[in-house]
Amino acid sequence: MVQAYGAETGHGEAEPPRPASRLRDLRNKWTRDRGIWRRGIVVAVLAVLLTLLMVCHAQIPNRFGNLGSLVETFLPWIGAGIPVLLVLGLVRRSATALIALLLPLVVWFNLFGGLLTGKSGPGGDLTVATHNVNADNPDPTGTAQQVAGSGADVVALQELPTGQVATYEEALDGRFPYHSVQGTVGLWSKYPISDTRPVDIKMGWTRAMRSTVSAPGGKVAVYVAHLPSVRVKLHAGFTASQRDESADALGEAIADEPIERVVLLGDLNGTMNDRALKGVTSQMRSTQGAAGDGFGFSWPASFPMARIDQIMVRGVEPLSSWTLAATDSDHLPIAARVRL
Repeated sequence: MVQAYGAETGHGEAEPPRPASRLRDLRNKWTRDRGIWRRGIVVAVLAVLLTLLMVCHAQIPNRFGNLGSLVETFLPWIGAGIPVLLVLGLVRRSATALIALLLPLVVWFNLFGGLLTGKSGPGGDLTVATHNVNADNPDPTGTAQQVAGSGADVVALQELPTGQVATYEEALDGRFPYHSVQGTVGLWSKYPISDTRPVDIKMGWTRAMRSTVSAPGGKVAVYVAHLPSVRVKLHAGFTASQRDESADALGEAIADEPIERVVLLGDLNGTMNDRALKGVTSQMRSTQGAAGDGFGFSWPASFPMARIDQIMVRGVEPLSSWTLAATDSDHLPIAARVRL
């Protein structure tokens, strides 16, 4: 018996549509939709408002609950609205909305795109670290040892409770032969320190200090500061007037500093974008902005949203800046390497 075998034609299952075909169909569907430009106007308007908020943040007045400073503190997070509007634009199938979204996207990358690239470099003459240890820290010894383990030559601590100063001194003295505590801030150094004194930042008690560190590359004036806290209150807005006054006083002290090389370590309760800190930020560079990787957010430790802990320099070159692992504080410690 003879059997003939032939190829099946037209009786098999249909082939699934190819990706290129799907894209072509989607393109045709959108181009034939006459409402594609009329829909999504609200989304487009929101995109323009988002753009204006980022471009004109400096024009938002502070006289109404320090609203300008509040916006500037969390300015990078305004970009979180872009993907939300993108989804809405796609759901609405609106070309108008999608094109309008290019505006906030370009502005955001212009403002913060540089922070997304790694800028850290090797080398450095001095490694510094700073940490707000939190007055209610349940493990001061572990926190101090963890920060010291970063390899820093100079460590600054803020929010030191009077009853725990001896604990921090005991934990750090083995690695740092020189130290001074002024009020609630302290400085520990592997190199000799001199001309140490408190800095008056108009608070009524000591929360800032300066000292001369005799590093191998030369003398450096090191300032440690913990500016007043700010609060967001429904009836008063962003209450930061005392912080602003202290920032101005700190800026004046740094401006009068006779030593060319200056390093500022501390919790400034404000970001580099906050205009209220211009008395300090206008004359110093952020190590994170100049040589860090990413945004370097330091607070709150559980979900960092802002870099209110700062390392700033004048007369020295930042080479690297980074955030250290979490301790039992509500802030993350930060560190930087600089060339003198």
